[in-house]
Amino acid sequence: MEVFRDHPTRQRALTLTLAVAGTVAFWSTGLPLPFLFGPMLACLFAALAGLPLRGFGQVSVAARTILGVAVGASITPELIGRLPQIAASVSLIPVYIAIIGLIGVPFFRHVYKFDWVTSWYAAMPGGLQDMVIFGKEAGGDGRALSLIHATRVLIIVAVAPIILTQGFGVSLDIPIGVSASTIPAQELALMAAAALVGWKGGERIGLFGASILGPMIVTAFLSLTGFIHARPPSEAILTAQFLIGTGIGVGYVGVTLLELRRDVLAGLLFVLMLAALAAGFAEVAYLLGLAPPVESFLAFAPGGQAEMTVLAIVAGADLGFVIAHHLARIVIVITGAPIAARLFRVTERARSDEKPKEHEQ
Repeated sequence: MEVFRDHPTRQRALTLTLAVAGTVAFWSTGLPLPFLFGPMLACLFAALAGLPLRGFGQVSVAARTILGVAVGASITPELIGRLPQIAASVSLIPVYIAIIGLIGVPFFRHVYKFDWVTSWYAAMPGGLQDMVIFGKEAGGDGRALSLIHATRVLIIVAVAPIILTQGFGVSLDIPIGVSASTIPAQELALMAAAALVGWKGGERIGLFGASILGPMIVTAFLSLTGFIHARPPSEAILTAQFLIGTGIGVGYVGVTLLELRRDVLAGLLFVLMLAALAAGFAEVAYLLGLAPPVESFLAFAPGGQAEMTVLAIVAGADLGFVIAHHLARIVIVITGAPIAARLFRVTERARSDEKPKEHEQ
């Protein structure tokens, strides 16, 4: 593998080749979601085998803008009229997050012996990158946080389609959109402009998740004012699936056996607890008549916002309803986790745990 050492272009070429091969393999055998699962599993296995893969950087970030535009286009006057019903279900999200924290922090701290800061941010079901950044800034283990949250997203993305097809009888071959050739050129231009302006404008003002939320906000305005009437074309959404799947797999590059036994296994066990908790809240939402079963399941599944957007689209679910819940979850966690960490003196606890060790040395 010396030929790939310190050669980002060659590493990305290898990654692209494996991702395309995985997509073709899934497509040719009729397996579900070939543009998501094909590259994801091909790059995951290659990463675990020690191959020097590398993500696509800003290209992958740009792909997320497509999903932001898709969500924004789903925000219509009809959806706005249903906000009171959606709000009743969204009101369950803070309780959901609080219970996750009460279960997760002790699990990581006392079962797997992570420090307090790492345990705190490992348990928070927010954006992967945001939790890693917050955790590192507070003195936590950034590598462990990255692997734990990557495992959460990986397992949810892998298992959710099985539950949708086997448990709910949902077909995942629902058309994800129309071809670009059927959408008026002016609408395609507006979508592209909304993606770029929303993304870069969001970054400029410090908006978290700017690559998704920025385009979503701009496109929602265009949708509500009647300038956009369709989601991005199927070709664009498939491209986003491909790059998201590749990114999940590449996240395991360089993982060691010790990290597999500790960080990844901890993430796997935690996501099983999350799944049980999410199932309970989804059942409550359904029994209260707040949403149909599929929407309830997708709304409370603790995956990443981009990944859950993809699953909602391919399942033909109410995209606005599902994303409203994930947006609420991420906003609450990203804004609330650092504040709650200070209130509970998480960093001080971590330092007090280190002092006896320093004294022993």
